[in-house]
Amino acid sequence: MPVSPAPALAQTAGTDTAPLGIGLEGFAYPHPVFFLERMRDGERQRLAYMDVAAEGQANGRTVVLLHGRNFPSSYWQPVIQALTRAGYRVVAPDQLGFGKSAKPVGPYTFDAMAADTLALLDSLSLKRVDVVAHSMGGMLAVRLTRNAPTRVNSLVLEAPIGLEDYRFTVPPVSDATLLRLEGDATAESYRRQLMTNYALSLPASAIEPFVSLRERVKGSGEYPRWLQSFVNSYQAIWGQPVVHEIPLIAVPTLFVMGENDHNAPGKPFAPEALRAGMGRNAEHARTLAGQMPSGRAVVLPGIGHLVHMEATDRFNTLTLEFLNGH
Repeated sequence: MPVSPAPALAQTAGTDTAPLGIGLEGFAYPHPVFFLERMRDGERQRLAYMDVAAEGQANGRTVVLLHGRNFPSSYWQPVIQALTRAGYRVVAPDQLGFGKSAKPVGPYTFDAMAADTLALLDSLSLKRVDVVAHSMGGMLAVRLTRNAPTRVNSLVLEAPIGLEDYRFTVPPVSDATLLRLEGDATAESYRRQLMTNYALSLPASAIEPFVSLRERVKGSGEYPRWLQSFVNSYQAIWGQPVVHEIPLIAVPTLFVMGENDHNAPGKPFAPEALRAGMGRNAEHARTLAGQMPSGRAVVLPGIGHLVHMEATDRFNTLTLEFLNGH
């Protein structure tokens, strides 16, 4: 049952190498963090979120930002600034399993994640919102919109994954294998993974905060729990496709894609003959947008997977033009 959220205590980032708790205790977010209590795996779990008021003249609308798998909601700061300056209230949750939220150990489902998001909206008395979602957040946004279409006014999908059914190209991978591979990841291999898989036009220094966060949680006594939770999110991405539902979304939808983004979760596990056909994300977005009642795709040349960080001004302009038009 939702309860009134309470402000988090002020956090300090500490040094770049100091261990962090798996709830990122000690790592500062750009705005105050609140918590909503949830139940998962028979345990009380805390859903963290930022709730940022509009600056100046409020327009009465709220945008919910849904993050990707490898990032905390704090990475939305450039978007939060643009939206609040334009009169929007912004709610940016860390889904359970990510950022400052609790880390479930049981299987993930996008239905449960959508239910968590709806519970948050209910606790804040938000009847209808606009949604901006990145990467894995795009899969969640699709399920949220399908499960509760009257609660979503419009949808911006930034470089979403899930534009293909990965089960058709990637065989099942056991938790044990994933735990071993993720547990063996080093700062250098993770940095290389993000730069390469995401085809980033950013310098490596721009993603260093995320590499540092992953390294620092290894110092927590609960790191095995974090690792299991992270692996569970991969299994949801692989095993719970949303691509077949995207053409059924009736709300106005804008895809903002990086031309160079060929990210496809599980690609290294796919047979070599199939890998080249995976991750045609801009092409898939155009096709899916054309199948939707009110879909449009914009592809930005020279940009990879982190559109709102690689092309901040262009992304913010496109997003605001779209939101203001609906």
